[in-house]
Amino acid sequence: MDIGKAALVVVDMQNGFINHHSHHAVPAVADLVATWTAVGRPVVFTRYFNYPDSPYERFFHWRRLQEPPETEIVPELADAVSRARAVIDKTGYTFLTTQANALAREAGWTDLVFCGVATESCVLKSAADAFEQGFAPWIVTDACASDAGPDVHDAGLVVARRLIGEGQLVTMGHVIQELSARDGMTVLE
Repeated sequence: MDIGKAALVVVDMQNGFINHHSHHAVPAVADLVATWTAVGRPVVFTRYFNYPDSPYERFFHWRRLQEPPETEIVPELADAVSRARAVIDKTGYTFLTTQANALAREAGWTDLVFCGVATESCVLKSAADAFEQGFAPWIVTDACASDAGPDVHDAGLVVARRLIGEGQLVTMGHVIQELSARDGMTVLE
């Protein structure tokens, strides 16, 4: 992982995706964001917005995340969002919209470190698209969750290993060690 050329991408940490299956990811993501920003590294947030007659409505009959408060980033990350390098609004799974791709290339990021929800959809699709676009994708496994449950989270990680490589799945401890090695910070465990 090239921390010096990496951005942390916080995927869809919105009220509408947080439930009894995914709530444990909120403090993990908040801790990761705090540690990442403490050493001056860039953070980007994504927000998903559903819309009337979207593919999600047509094919899944899913009508959620069309307005606040479901579309708002969880309160635990509100301050971090206000200090983020960017907030990418999207209507599909991937982080790598035209705007996000341009931002990453202009900033010179080579590595994109993903955390958030949902592991098997937006996190996975973003990491796979990063791989295909020539970025080094990383998924922080213990800072991700699925609102559909732990089995679906685990399935997303199985597919991620096949799509982007086993070594691209890391833990928060690994990321913190990388930050520490680069910036000389003290690792607290």
